[in-house]
Order: sequence, then C-alpha cells, then structure tokens
Amino acid sequence: MEWFDPENFFDLEDLGPLASLFEGVSRVWEILDSLESFIARTMRPNVAELRRRGGLTSEPAGLLEGQVYWGVDYELGDPAKGGLRVYHQGSELPGAALIMPGVMLADDGLEIGAGALVESGAFLKGPAVIGPRSEVRQGAYVRGSVWSAPGALIGHATEAKNALLLPGAKAGHFVYLGDSLLGRKVNLGAGTKLANFKMTDQPYIFRVAGQEVVEVRRRKFGAIIGDGAATGCNAVTNPGVLLGRKVKIMPNVSVPAGYYPARSLLRGR
Repeated sequence: MEWFDPENFFDLEDLGPLASLFEGVSRVWEILDSLESFIARTMRPNVAELRRRGGLTSEPAGLLEGQVYWGVDYELGDPAKGGLRVYHQGSELPGAALIMPGVMLADDGLEIGAGALVESGAFLKGPAVIGPRSEVRQGAYVRGSVWSAPGALIGHATEAKNALLLPGAKAGHFVYLGDSLLGRKVNLGAGTKLANFKMTDQPYIFRVAGQEVVEVRRRKFGAIIGDGAATGCNAVTNPGVLLGRKVKIMPNVSVPAGYYPARSLLRGR
C-alpha cells in the first residue's frame, strides 16, 4: 500500500453510502475533486417542506421520514449518543431530527439525517448532507459540498466548505475547514484553521522517505487528517498537509505542507 492510499488514512469499512466515494481512488486527495458531484447525486434532499415558510425557521421543527412537525418540544442531549428527544403534541417522535428557530436553510439541496440537531444561527447551503445523529451548532456556516457522517460535529462559529467529516469527527469551536477530509473520531481543538489557499501558483511537492516524489497541482488544498488524529487549540495547518492516523498537533503550532506519518507528534519549533 502506498503512503497516499486512502486506506493509509481511513478505515473504509461500514461507511454506508460513502463507500462508493472511495471506490477506484488511488490518491486520497482525489476525493476533493469528486466530493461535490458525489454529494449532489447521492444525497436525498428533504428540507423543501421546511422551506415553504421561508428559508429562516421561525419555530422549532422536527423532521422525521420526510414529514415536518412544527412547534415541537424537545430535550437536548448528545445526538451522537442518541440523547436528543423530540416531542409533538405530547408524543415522542423517535429518530426525529431537530431544527431550532433561527436556522437559515439557503436552498433545497440539503439532507438532514435522522436524530440530527441543527441549532439556532446556523447557515446551511447545499449541496450538503448532515448525517444521522450529527450536529451543527449555533453560528456554524456550511458553505456547500459538505458531508457530515453519523455522529460528526460542525461546531460553534465553524465554517466548512468542500469538506468530508467521517463518523465521529469533531470540528467543535471556531474552526475553518476548507477543502479537507477528516477521518473517524478526529478532534480539532478550538480555533484550529485548516488553510486551503496557496498564495503562490506552485504545485504541492510531497517527499516521503524511500518513495518517489509526488507532485500535486491544485489551487485549493486544505488538510487530510487520518482517523483518530487531534489538534490542539489554535493549531494551523498550511495548505497541503496530510496527517496519518493518530497524529497529534500541539496547541499554537503551524504545520508546514507535507505528509506526516501515523502517530507523529508535531510540537513546532
């Protein structure tokens, strides 16, 4: 297996509809080129009825199997652990998603999965999938071409575009997530920025010991972060960073472009 193979970064078992996204992919960054079209043809949009009253929700709504229930009551808990409860006219709606007042649903190209939570102040543009039991918190900006897998988190004041979050990945607070892939149970510390725009029009060069030099030409290239990796608060990855599984970045570290193998500990200088 080559170092740039997706299986070097991610466990590809039991991904459900996402499995086909990885089929035939030999270099992990190729997923960034196909993500938008994959989402558009795979998703099952289900917010059109919610948007009949306008894009900005005015009261809490439950969404269950395509049916909208306005004016619901709820008990907030961790959606990833099944802790969210939604009630309509005194009866529980098991598996319902909750869309709170003040959510902006900018277009119909959105899918909100069972048991998901979208908090007030979130702004969602399609195409995007908010997967089952995942969470979009207050003030988040989902700019399109985003797939948030089951149990994933797009947190407060976090911006995401052309991004994939695999199951359990968390971008919790004040994160920028552009043209990037997060593996299972990745945790991005508060203020983490995955920079994606290279100021010079030069290719990305990856030099890996014992293997050929790989050159990648693309204008926008954020970070690809393997399963179980974590960043400390205010860490920054420069455009074109690839982190293997369980890599750790200490707080306030700026990571240069390049490939960092599994279990690396990045302390900066």
